[in-house]
Amino acid sequence: MADKTNKFEENIAGKYYVDKECIACDACVMAAPDHFGMDEDDGHAFVTKQPQNDEEHEACVEALESCPVEAIGDDGDTETENSN
Repeated sequence: MADKTNKFEENIAGKYYVDKECIACDACVMAAPDHFGMDEDDGHAFVTKQPQNDEEHEACVEALESCPVEAIGDDGDTETENSN
């Protein structure tokens, strides 16, 4: 299970995030390319855009469920945090 205290700084603030358990498998980027990106230098994914509607939310849920190491978190908090 993802840990919001261990998330990458690149994550855009909001409900979804990727933590440091990420193995750069690219599953989230394939499932939701408009919302997840890959840091090629450090080898990990991060959230590039939080969902704005139901369709985008479904894509992020698909990405979360496709993560083999459960590195994608959904903290249920949609308010902005200091994680830009």
